[in-house]
Amino acid sequence: MSKLPILAAFGVGYVLGARAGRGRYDQIAGKAQQVWRDPRVQRRASQAQDVAAEKASQAASAVGEKAAHAATAVQESVKDKISGDETASTHTASAAGPDVAMITPAPPTR
Repeated sequence: MSKLPILAAFGVGYVLGARAGRGRYDQIAGKAQQVWRDPRVQRRASQAQDVAAEKASQAASAVGEKAAHAATAVQESVKDKISGDETASTHTASAAGPDVAMITPAPPTR
């Protein structure tokens, strides 16, 4: 169901209620409550809630899988960088001396 008809109905109800005063507002609110209590509306609302819960569960599973894949990819990338940097940093550190560590300052964050 599209949101546009619901918003339009709400807008029309609001305008009519505002123009007609409190009595008309109470009448419209009562009719809305009556419609909401209708078993057919409640059944549809329950179905919509079930579908939303199912879709949320599917989305959570998909996000979890994607996060696991991303974590694995990052881990492999870091391992590759570390193994590639070991030879360069060992070579540089040995040229500077055995007890000297190479420290690169982090760029400032804003």
